[in-house]
Amino acid sequence: MQKTLQQEVTLSGIGLHTGKEVKLTMKPAKENTGFVFVRTDLEGHPQVEADVNYVTATERGTTLEKLGVKITTCEHLLAALVGCDIDNAILEMNASEPPILDGSSKYFVEAIESVGVTEQNIAREYLVVKEVLTYSDPATGSEITIIPSDTFEVTTMVDFGTKVLGTQNATLKHISEFKDEISSARTFSFLHELEMLLDHGLIKGGDISNAIVYVDKDLTPETTEKLKKAFGKDEVSIRPNGILDNLNLNYPNEAARHKLLDVIGDLALAGVKIKGKVIANKPGHYVNTQFAKKLNRQWKLQRKKNVPDFDLTKEPVFDINGIMRLMPHRPPFLLIDKILELSDSHVVGLKNVTMNEPFFVGHFPKEPVMPGVLQVEALAQTGGILVLASVPDPENYSTYFIKIDKVKFKKKVVPGDTIIFKIELIAPIRRGIVHMQGYGYVGDTVAVEAELMAQVAKNKVD
Repeated sequence: MQKTLQQEVTLSGIGLHTGKEVKLTMKPAKENTGFVFVRTDLEGHPQVEADVNYVTATERGTTLEKLGVKITTCEHLLAALVGCDIDNAILEMNASEPPILDGSSKYFVEAIESVGVTEQNIAREYLVVKEVLTYSDPATGSEITIIPSDTFEVTTMVDFGTKVLGTQNATLKHISEFKDEISSARTFSFLHELEMLLDHGLIKGGDISNAIVYVDKDLTPETTEKLKKAFGKDEVSIRPNGILDNLNLNYPNEAARHKLLDVIGDLALAGVKIKGKVIANKPGHYVNTQFAKKLNRQWKLQRKKNVPDFDLTKEPVFDINGIMRLMPHRPPFLLIDKILELSDSHVVGLKNVTMNEPFFVGHFPKEPVMPGVLQVEALAQTGGILVLASVPDPENYSTYFIKIDKVKFKKKVVPGDTIIFKIELIAPIRRGIVHMQGYGYVGDTVAVEAELMAQVAKNKVD
């Protein structure tokens, strides 16, 4: 199910590049909202959705812009939301840039955990990766690939051609590992980059506590004075491991872990949870967001087809005998063969349509087609399993139609077809009234859909 924060929580700090004080308030949001930034410092409180199609810049961070309203350096905050398994949140800020804090996602995660996460009433959707997808940038040698996986996994490989950093790798096997393994990995820079940014008036909110600085050039007296002034330090020196002082590494491969954090934050802009293994070689915000655009297009194509991914090979929740223990229906009017998935709010059933179905004798002798009314009945029977599986004595209950609405038949169902029925609750079951949305899929096409309402009633005892 989708998730959001239990209540709002506020953090304050300084933006890394703007140097401005900013207050960030993360608020709960209703289902299917996604992540939405709100600029409370601007008239009308304009919104900018965390959508990869609004990305306008990727230098030193990911920038979103909608109708002239900007959100900059959003990746650490988005990574924290994904890492806490959240789907929906309103993110109010009184400046364009979230606080940099310590340069990681750690304090965002701690803030979210302080108020908790709550489950919502609509099932989460996923981009299920079924084939290998790749994006590469010949100019930088960066490349991101995603391959099929049952969960969201990320591996990053970092090599900037410098002795001080060397080659590093990091892996996240499951999003539940984010807090302990990834969230505290801080942003980093090379000394030559830092000097250039200071010369251009950037990183105004930076200090040695929120950015690892790898010293890849001689620390000249001139550079030392710049750093002392920028960071408000009396002295600046180099540690034996090649980083500036006043900061200890949280991990030997902290740079690779932070790059992994950035990948998670940038891919959040694809707008959907992902089931796939991401392998990123020399990732950066440009290649990350370009790949997110590719995933976003793939997601839109998958949604257009409107066909969920069902594993027909796994052990069913109920076989035909289990179905008959729950339902009073019997052949020839039992119209489902298996239950593939079952939760408190949805159920997935299957029917193999064969020429032996008795209704094909008269519907029609020369053009066998499964009657639409029986397709709707099969949807209803699947929905009946959702209800009857939740009571301790299902043999004492029956479900009865109250209303059928918005029925559409989009494809003929003929012998040899396998129909997958998916039913989801539109509202929680109250007083025995069940309100459901149902779809029947044949191959990659919706064959039937309907909105159903039924009543669950206890059978009369003779």
